[in-house]
Amino acid sequence: MRCKLALTEDVPTIRTYDEAAWAELPDSRAPIDVSLDLLDAVHRRWVLLLRSLGPDDWARTLRHPDHARPLSLDDVLALYAWHGRHHVAHVGLVR
Repeated sequence: MRCKLALTEDVPTIRTYDEAAWAELPDSRAPIDVSLDLLDAVHRRWVLLLRSLGPDDWARTLRHPDHARPLSLDDVLALYAWHGRHHVAHVGLVR
């Protein structure tokens, strides 16, 4: 959603959310395969979008309340990739 906002609006300001509160909602207790299937589907859709972008698209920006400067879509994708590896590392620590 954040990338689509940046692609369709001029420097949108995105919202943050309370991750801990979201984790307490009932759907968080669904079997893990439900979440993995959802993540896989979202990633497949995202790949279709990202592969279609040109240089001007990657330079589009958004404002994140936790960052001092606007972030380009290129920055956002790098952060998302790091964040995904970060979460995978947490899962590995739980074992």
